[in-house]
Amino acid sequence: MNNALYWITLAALAGTSSLALAQEKTDGILTVATIGEPPTLDAMQTPTDIVLMIDQHIFETLFTYDAEWKSVPLLAAAQPTISEDGLTYRIPLREGVKFHDGSDFDAKDVVASLKRWMAVNSKGKQVAEIVESLAEDGDHAVIIKLKSRYAPLLATLSQASIILPSEKIADTLTEFVGTGPYALKERKPDQYTQLVRFEDYKSPEGEPSNYAGKRVAIAKEIRFVPVPDANTRVEGLISGQFDFADSLPVSAFERVEASGDAKPVIYENAGWASLNMNMKEGVLTKKALRQAVQAALNPNDMMLAAFSDERFFSVDGSIFPKGFFWHTEAGVARYGEGDPETAAKLMAEAGYDGTPIRLMTSRQYEFHYKIGEVAKAYLEAAGFKVDLQVVDWATLTTRRADPKQWDIFITHSNFPGDPTTINTITDTYPGWYVSDQKAKAVAAYMEATSDEAKFKAWEGIQTVIYDDAPLFKAGNFNALTGVAASISDYTPTYWPHFWNVTPKK
Repeated sequence: MNNALYWITLAALAGTSSLALAQEKTDGILTVATIGEPPTLDAMQTPTDIVLMIDQHIFETLFTYDAEWKSVPLLAAAQPTISEDGLTYRIPLREGVKFHDGSDFDAKDVVASLKRWMAVNSKGKQVAEIVESLAEDGDHAVIIKLKSRYAPLLATLSQASIILPSEKIADTLTEFVGTGPYALKERKPDQYTQLVRFEDYKSPEGEPSNYAGKRVAIAKEIRFVPVPDANTRVEGLISGQFDFADSLPVSAFERVEASGDAKPVIYENAGWASLNMNMKEGVLTKKALRQAVQAALNPNDMMLAAFSDERFFSVDGSIFPKGFFWHTEAGVARYGEGDPETAAKLMAEAGYDGTPIRLMTSRQYEFHYKIGEVAKAYLEAAGFKVDLQVVDWATLTTRRADPKQWDIFITHSNFPGDPTTINTITDTYPGWYVSDQKAKAVAAYMEATSDEAKFKAWEGIQTVIYDDAPLFKAGNFNALTGVAASISDYTPTYWPHFWNVTPKK
């Protein structure tokens, strides 16, 4: 199969697939090479990618993300019933679900787990501020009453708000018992985390769609092995030591493909790169100059320099990419091939005095550095003076906290399930994006209770973001992983998962 066809096939599989459902459970083992050792298996405490990747096999949440990144039921039996004032959510729960210790899943477990989540998790703490009460409604439903409308509620309940048996809940977890398709058997730090099939697992119904739908524990066992060195992950995949290798360098694509023993897997839209601007102090406190930066830059040239190969990036002015529920062109402006004339007019309008723009980037993320080099060239072509400062990532994160030390910094993020959790929208995130029109647009979103109302409100937020110009989106980037050639039913997802995957024979 040629590269293009293989890539297209993976993209098609990323939606829904019934391939795995035709497979029977086996005694096979899947060995997964991860980027390192998880610091914990308590996703409430540390919801990092490596923790969520492993945890999702052990634990489940009330809701999860489908292929459009909409929140759909997982342990919930259906979408919540919402009162007319938008303040009361009644969430029905699935019946007949068991925990790995044999106990029954019920409303008591949900209430106890969500109370812990609201006490220890950063997003949970945000939810806690607007929760009036959380209570059981019989054994198979819970009721959440809010102080004010909160549109991101289901999205925040779709990640890290894992449901535990009420009897096992503690400040520091000592037992990791969930309802997922796999149970924790053994964890040896820096060696492996061993999961085994949970024979009494009760799957949700429906066609697989991202994390939603039917889940079958086809492999009897999954072993997650920490392998911090990327080249070692590549070698182990090609040699057959690993069935899956996460986060491979894009330069390894041809080598993996040519091996015959493994296949490269591209996960599209793993994240997005951006140039974030300082709205608090310095030369870019003037909106017209921030808009001039937008007009001056060429996103395609920046992303091509960063990733060298169009298989690994796409350029799209919408903050969310195509295929996501939130994708829209609403408000997109000053995003294209670079327009030095428009930039120069905006600079003249703002009275630009030649003060250098301090553009901060890091070589620890090589693609950040390459984006910075191209950005400097385009900004200078428009008439800006640019001081490109290349520092290590730790220095960059320290400096960006001080508004006196920079004007633009380059970073990247994943695509969240809810748009209001984008870092830049937060008033206190470095860049300090504060404006009356942003506050009004976000308030309108928070009031929304239906998907249609949320989408319309998000269009308003994106329009305001382009007008206020707190950032410039360089583009979307893809991630490269690899899978053994004998595995034909792996479907790429942001946090790789291995239910519905048949091990090699």
